[in-house]
Amino acid sequence: MKNVVISGSGLFTPAQSISNDELVLSYNQYVDKFNTEHAAAIAAGEVVALDYSSSEFIEKASGIKARHVLYKEGILDPAIMHPVFTKRGEDQVPEMVEMAIAAATQALKQANKTAADIDLIICAASNMQRPYPALSIELQQQLGASGYAFDMNVACSSATFAISNAVNAIRGGTAKTVLVVNPEFASPQVDYRNRDSHFIFGDVCTATIIEAEEHCRSEQAFRILGMRLKTEFSNNIRCEVGYTEHCFAEHDPKVPFFKQQGRKVFKELLPIVADVILAEMAEQQLAPEQLKRLWLHQANINMNIFAARKILGREPLPEEAPLVLDTYANTASAGSIIAFHKYQQGLVAGDKAILCSFGAGYSVGCLVLEKC
Repeated sequence: MKNVVISGSGLFTPAQSISNDELVLSYNQYVDKFNTEHAAAIAAGEVVALDYSSSEFIEKASGIKARHVLYKEGILDPAIMHPVFTKRGEDQVPEMVEMAIAAATQALKQANKTAADIDLIICAASNMQRPYPALSIELQQQLGASGYAFDMNVACSSATFAISNAVNAIRGGTAKTVLVVNPEFASPQVDYRNRDSHFIFGDVCTATIIEAEEHCRSEQAFRILGMRLKTEFSNNIRCEVGYTEHCFAEHDPKVPFFKQQGRKVFKELLPIVADVILAEMAEQQLAPEQLKRLWLHQANINMNIFAARKILGREPLPEEAPLVLDTYANTASAGSIIAFHKYQQGLVAGDKAILCSFGAGYSVGCLVLEKC
């Protein structure tokens, strides 16, 4: 099989950020308002009083200190508590495509490629702003690329699954140079009135260029030695509002909020993640001491440390399993790519690394990489 590389990466970070302190102040104001308005029902045992959140609770539970958002307006208003922005028309580029253009431009530059070199674009993210026409095809038009494009969704594993699809397209001869973008416009899916999840997600976009090594002109390329994908059904991470909702007799306007049963996810998903990574390491005859970097999905600091400890057989050093949770929060499929993009320092030709994402589905995507 021909060797395939990741020859470039890009990152778009929104200018606006929300700290835990800001988020908690808004949430606790909402709690006071709710408990006051429902005081009689709470006293009668008909409604459960809401508890305060705290920055200490958030950081201990997740490692998150802040998150970037495209639109800050409305999120911190206790009477609104969601992003407020103007809906763009059919003749305007949607936010996810706009984010992708910025990240793709960086990735192309790093790979020493132009849009004319791209003959496949995969837009892979946990949510899409519209079902069709595909966002990837609009991005193709905006960049001036040729070939074909498609959108795909495997929740937080979307990036690694898309890169694997790109590798297969190149090896199968249906593409030569592939652009994968992960525009995660996640803030609108957050229920900012839910203490257990109001702090989790941030907005961001990542991009990678995938191509045959023989055509690579980049000085920062990573050879893809192995790929392993796994899915196993679970309801423990779910977003269930779809286009059929209005057809039901009991239809009630719902918001497609993310929801999860966090403890079950931790207990059930992490063993699957470890098994997938260790199985691919065994396939590549790769020992833990040979790994120089673990670029893991950025969902929760405790999950990352647990996974790294399981893979390495010891406590990971901070530089071995870098975290971006503190300033980016959970950015769904883009998280592991942010870590990959920002933390390549010190790696030399021949160094081995793991790029892995995991999430709803359950789904796990693992890539074994080697610095060229």
